[in-house]
Amino acid sequence: QVQLVESGGGLVQAGGSLRLSCALSGRTFSNDDMGWFRQAPGKEREFVAAIRWSGISTRYADSVKGRFTISRDNAKNTVYLQMNSLKPEDTAVYYCAVDRFGRGTINAPQYDYWGQGTQVTVSS
Repeated sequence: QVQLVESGGGLVQAGGSLRLSCALSGRTFSNDDMGWFRQAPGKEREFVAAIRWSGISTRYADSVKGRFTISRDNAKNTVYLQMNSLKPEDTAVYYCAVDRFGRGTINAPQYDYWGQGTQVTVSS
């Protein structure tokens, strides 16, 4: 019954912005940590950003720090990734994920539920 649905991906020029959304259903959201990961063609899935259940603590990959912002709206069971100053190297499928144990981890195998992903393509 647990389902994560990402949206908001698309094609954008370098320097542009996108906001990704991830809606969670099928379980209580407010006590879960949430993360965003991405996977580019030929590469392994990598950590992008994470937010604690309380929303007061966030973590970012060095490659996106200062450009991306993760946030959540527990009332809407939704987590967001605001992506600014996009670069061609940001091109990937972006996935949201749930850490139901609230570990604040950046390690993908420790996340329990995953969405199907949304494509982000940044043109140069």
